[in-house]
Amino acid sequence: MSLFHLILVALIQGLTEFLPVSSSGHLILLPGLTGMEDQGQGIDVAVHVGTLFAVILYFWTDVKIAASGVPRLMRGKVDTQGAWLAMCLGIATIPVLIFGAFLRLTGLDEMLRSVALIGWMMLIFGLVLYWTDQKGALEKTAARWSMKDALIMGLWQALALIPGTSRSGATISGARALGYTREDGTRLAMLMSIPTIIASGFVLSWDIIATADAQLAKDSILAAALAFIAALFALALMMRLLKSVSFTPYVIYRVILGIVLLVIAYS
Repeated sequence: MSLFHLILVALIQGLTEFLPVSSSGHLILLPGLTGMEDQGQGIDVAVHVGTLFAVILYFWTDVKIAASGVPRLMRGKVDTQGAWLAMCLGIATIPVLIFGAFLRLTGLDEMLRSVALIGWMMLIFGLVLYWTDQKGALEKTAARWSMKDALIMGLWQALALIPGTSRSGATISGARALGYTREDGTRLAMLMSIPTIIASGFVLSWDIIATADAQLAKDSILAAALAFIAALFALALMMRLLKSVSFTPYVIYRVILGIVLLVIAYS
């Protein structure tokens, strides 16, 4: 891949990963609409890993709390805030691991990379985000996260493996449907991305080792670093805007893009 192509992919991923507009959908659209070579799922996951470090850094306080609870959780004790948060994050990750393994083993993950599907998912889940944001209560906070809510949000997150859905958009929709505030629902959605992206990164590392592709490894490292910078900026901007605006601007963008993609796909 050329340096320009890598920079473009990294910027797209970094700027869209934490916005409810589907970063994976945009990455798939890049070669589909520009004629560029498909960067492949290896680079796709690499830039996701770059965003992983961004979300860890931004939510470092919460990450430390969850990490401190892992040893107690492994001993079967859920008697601290950290152990509870770590347990809920684990529960929320189970659905996406199961669904992800199914898609990968059946080869459906490659078959789902189409402009038409992305268009439909952009449109449908954009409207879902609008409905849940407008109708959902604003009564729950992250401190009230329960195992049941974690599982439900995990099921929403699993749906985001379908390109165009948006991982952050789906989990935020789930949180708003459950009555979490915009800021706390988004915070939980961002924390849920950490174990999910770690799992994806693990799969990528095995792919690189299996293919012994040194160039792919170099490209992946560069793309991850660039995505980290872009993601940190986008994450800070979005969390600040949530204090004064709803998710409606993202919904409008999704609906317009979805309609445009459907016109392209069926014309």
